[in-house]
Amino acid sequence: MSDMIRILGIDPGLRRTGWGIIDVTGNRLIFVACGTVTSDAETTLAERLAQLYRGVEDVVRRFEPNEAAVENTFVNKDATATLKLGQARGIAMVVPSLAGLPVSEYEPNKVKKSIVGAGHADKKQVEMMIGILLPKADPKTMDAVDALAIAITHAHHRGPARLHA
Repeated sequence: MSDMIRILGIDPGLRRTGWGIIDVTGNRLIFVACGTVTSDAETTLAERLAQLYRGVEDVVRRFEPNEAAVENTFVNKDATATLKLGQARGIAMVVPSLAGLPVSEYEPNKVKKSIVGAGHADKKQVEMMIGILLPKADPKTMDAVDALAIAITHAHHRGPARLHA
């Protein structure tokens, strides 16, 4: 199928980075796979980042997506947590980029609005809508649910964004 596009959605985190893969043909969304890459909290920050790098790299290699989308998250209460999340986001963005994929970013409220219709929806509402939009999806973690939501958001918004690029 020449009009099929494979999208990798990534929900970055230092402990758990969720990922979700969908195929999009026209306005049809097809679940491919999802999961979570984890890092070992007992190791150094550098090793944890390396674990995330290798895990995301494995997903890109196995599923060969055409494009990637990453949630643009911010934590303001704790500067250390914000910095670590930023480093995990960097991994989530650089791995697909090094594989030659265009990488888009989406604010959490845009993801929720795209999936649920309200920018301040809660996680359970997002999870329920993922079940409706991708009935064959089997996410085991909320990180994987969020990653699928990011991939769907990209599917809905990629056309105009790519025309303007």
